[in-house]
Amino acid sequence: MRDVTTAHPVQELDVQPTPLALLLLGRDADPRSERGVECPGDLPSPSDPDLVERARAAKEKLSEKVFVLGHHYQRDEVIQFADVTGDSFKLARDAAARPEAEYIVFCGVHFMAESADILTTADQKVVLPDLAAGCSMADMATAEQVAECWDVLTEAGVAEQVVPVSYMNSSADIKAFTGRHGGTICTSSNAKRALEWAFEQGDKVLFLPDQHLGRNTAVRDMGMTLDDCVLYNPHKPNGGLTAEELRNAKMILWRGHCSVHGRFSVESVNDVRARIPGVNVLVHPECKHEVVAAADYVGSTEYIIKALEAAPAGSKWAIGTELNLVRRLANRFAAEDKEIVFLDKTVCFCSTMNRIDLPHLVWTLESLAEGNLVNRIEVDPETEKYAKLALERMLALP
Repeated sequence: MRDVTTAHPVQELDVQPTPLALLLLGRDADPRSERGVECPGDLPSPSDPDLVERARAAKEKLSEKVFVLGHHYQRDEVIQFADVTGDSFKLARDAAARPEAEYIVFCGVHFMAESADILTTADQKVVLPDLAAGCSMADMATAEQVAECWDVLTEAGVAEQVVPVSYMNSSADIKAFTGRHGGTICTSSNAKRALEWAFEQGDKVLFLPDQHLGRNTAVRDMGMTLDDCVLYNPHKPNGGLTAEELRNAKMILWRGHCSVHGRFSVESVNDVRARIPGVNVLVHPECKHEVVAAADYVGSTEYIIKALEAAPAGSKWAIGTELNLVRRLANRFAAEDKEIVFLDKTVCFCSTMNRIDLPHLVWTLESLAEGNLVNRIEVDPETEKYAKLALERMLALP
């Protein structure tokens, strides 16, 4: 046997890692992107002072050929170039209403761009400035996991009684699953209507992928109890549930959540009430049930905006939703003497949403202006067919 201790030592190569390699290894940062993960504080300025002018020039060159959508959670440097702003479904519908636009640039996350592609014409091309801009909640339910869940429901003898209701914040695959199984999509604004419709079709609902929106809507808005809800964990055998638990449940909640809204706590509510006497606590229904129960008002992003628009001068508000929107609203209503603060001290910006920064947007617009189609989001025809069916059921809700 060879004595390895006497072998010649391996010669070390004088190889310097490239900047890209360091970035992929997490040992460096790209100053032109990846600037949205900081916790509360000022977001850094664009790395190139000419970026604003370059974005403006490229957008003007494209003219009517491009339609830029900006989600409420985007940073200000991106929102300034949006033709319309809104939540995910509103933006997808806005895109569908502009068939003359050849390019739909969606400043949001992946599932939103998919929805826009589903609802727009075949001739329109939906573009996501950074393909890594995903959604942690949407990623918590894969097509394979949900298919396995349906097998579990079938084995428990309850599948025929179950109607799937999927939140807009889900992948095209999950929307298609919902369409195939007679279900509908919902937003945070119409979740109650969607559940009422679903319970007219069957005895149980499989709610995907946000457990908190499903639980809050069922208990707070529809008078169910927490005992009516069970939590299906895709990482456990049979979802961690017995056949009896599935038979007794009205709401089968998927174990998913928003990484931003899920971090607000009752302690956050108590702390802000102690610091700001008379404050109104307004939170998004993606927050945990105990946070929603402790709040004064609960509603979607659009509800939050309208509530602050209607609020009297001098009122005080603590808002439990993504920080970019809260800060934008605070600046907007400061002149009306409305005090608007972020509910928590430590929750970060939505890091995936903030991947869409000005450098990515400039690159996208300039590429399109030069005739180069980049980062197109395209849903395959079969998936689109059933996902659109689920969306159309939602649009048909009274």
